[in-house]
Amino acid sequence: MISSEELTSLWKGSLQRVRRIADFQFGRGAGEALFPDQVTFSYSTTKRVRYVSLANERLVTVRANDGRFTLGYPGAQALHAFLPAPANRVVIMEEAVPFVADGKNAMAKHVISSDPNIHAEDEVFVVDESDNLIATGMAVLSGSEMIGFNYGTAVKVRQGRNKK
Repeated sequence: MISSEELTSLWKGSLQRVRRIADFQFGRGAGEALFPDQVTFSYSTTKRVRYVSLANERLVTVRANDGRFTLGYPGAQALHAFLPAPANRVVIMEEAVPFVADGKNAMAKHVISSDPNIHAEDEVFVVDESDNLIATGMAVLSGSEMIGFNYGTAVKVRQGRNKK
């Protein structure tokens, strides 16, 4: 069990640390956009940040294997508003939107365009043609592969807008 004094000292360093990780993973300024001063942290038994939440909604989870973030839908909304298009975006056809919004994976044959800087295993936003956020998930293919392939999964969707 962690004492309140330990939590206070952990919180101060944790906010700075998660902001730096976000800047590294998503670009300069992403940490400030994603994590306001009111965020709360959940720690693992080894006192490492595991979850970052705002108003009881999970913004991100810190992956234990590499220290990078997986985005919750509220976190994706904050970053989607901050990052200009086409950064971290995969645009899908209108007929696939209801399925992806329900949490189904985005298939390569439904991808219209994508950020060419996306690498496999990056956190991405799945959007419609009007840049409305549909879902968040992990890229299975790079941005250029998503356009070139006509089969297979392009984005493994973690959370769609209908399944928050």
